[in-house]
Amino acid sequence: QVQLVESGGGLVQTGGSLRLSCAASGNIFSINAMAWFRQASGKQHELVAFIASDGSTNYADSVKGRFTISRDNGKTPVALQMNSLKPEDTAVYYCAAKAWGREGYDYWGQGTQVTVSS
Repeated sequence: QVQLVESGGGLVQTGGSLRLSCAASGNIFSINAMAWFRQASGKQHELVAFIASDGSTNYADSVKGRFTISRDNGKTPVALQMNSLKPEDTAVYYCAAKAWGREGYDYWGQGTQVTVSS
């Protein structure tokens, strides 16, 4: 089992920056890929950024060029640097992890709120 805890959310003005971190505990060596999702009020869950074990990344079109996902093999295995934030980035952001040999995301954090004021 893996436990994930996000931090770094908050309130920021349009154009500002935030850095989200995801701390992991438990069997962290079982983690393959990691990702950040978000869910805005009244909207569906959205994949924001993904990073594989080889370091390859993928981003939602809406955040390309503004967000950067990074990872290391320590207890804070994934981070999301968010720059040039827009009001439409307002959402609860979730860290998720995919175990080796699994297709879906088995582990999720509790979420951290990001609010961008106009």
